[in-house]
Amino acid sequence: MRTRRISLLACVLFVLAAATLTSGCSKGDGPTTITVAAASSLSGAFTEAKAQFEADNPGTTINLSFGGSSSLGQQINNGAPIDVFASADNESMQKVSAEISGRPATFTTNTLEIMVARGNPLEITSLVDLSRPGLIYVTCAPEVPVGKYSAEVLSRAGVVVTPSSLEPDVKGIVTKITSGEADAGIVYATDVQAAGDRASGVAIPMKQNLLASYPIALMRRAAGNATADAWIDFIKGSPGQSILTRFGFVAP
Repeated sequence: MRTRRISLLACVLFVLAAATLTSGCSKGDGPTTITVAAASSLSGAFTEAKAQFEADNPGTTINLSFGGSSSLGQQINNGAPIDVFASADNESMQKVSAEISGRPATFTTNTLEIMVARGNPLEITSLVDLSRPGLIYVTCAPEVPVGKYSAEVLSRAGVVVTPSSLEPDVKGIVTKITSGEADAGIVYATDVQAAGDRASGVAIPMKQNLLASYPIALMRRAAGNATADAWIDFIKGSPGQSILTRFGFVAP
């Protein structure tokens, strides 16, 4: 009887020890579901990256929230539960510096291109053509990265254009052009590629163009979160860079 009691006690102690170890691992691993806020120009690439990351890491979930970088940054400063932020410019990232854990890292770059209607019916060939009377040109507000970049390239070319409307993000510009509501707009080269046969692109010479840097950072609320760290490593590493390259982005 005494032997049986000792055996029973040993079993109980073993189960308690195992439960303690399991609980410790779960606590250390942190949440397996994270929210990533990313510039709208990253929609295609990050959606594919999400699918591959989740397939490679069963049990993890990446919730993606796309929008203008400045708007996403404001949401973060207002307390939105964001774990990772990927911006289309350094300025929007700097505005959330108080919410960042560690230092942001540039993970990709992009260039600009003129998007026009499919087949380029108005025969737009340069930035100068955007100033034609009657041409409907759309862009974003200066606080939105693509709006700021567009103003800069137009200034480099010495071209003054009055936009017909200011869209909330680059996807708004694409929608206006592909739906026939606008004639042209300056977008990222990746947006022209993503539009496929729904629109056409006109290259901007590099002397007038610029290289847009995209930084990514872990938010302070996600410090120590293994899934968030793994996502950033994935995007910065070979798998993520391969996906970004296929979507037209350029390695930093």
